Amino acid sequence: MSADAAATLKAFTEANNLKHLLLSDFRRQMLPEYGAMVTDEKSPIYRYAKRAYFVIDRQGIVRFAKAQDNALDLLKPDEVLKALKESGT
Repeated sequence: MSADAAATLKAFTEANNLKHLLLSDFRRQMLPEYGAMVTDEKSPIYRYAKRAYFVIDRQGIVRFAKAQDNALDLLKPDEVLKALKESGT
């Protein structure tokens, strides 16, 4: 899920030959529900998307979710791959 526009995600998907779906929440309607947006109105980054990772299975069930408070904190690839394997997707 990204706060980027759908057209931006489509171009990224095509440029990187991705096989999975990238979701756009340009209007920021879903991000708060997933804990993936700064919602503190006093924050200088209010309504910014957080760096977050989600694995959603084919039935639409969230199998893994992790939102980082600091966008520079990246998950290690092993953590994401482990979540994918455990999800069965």
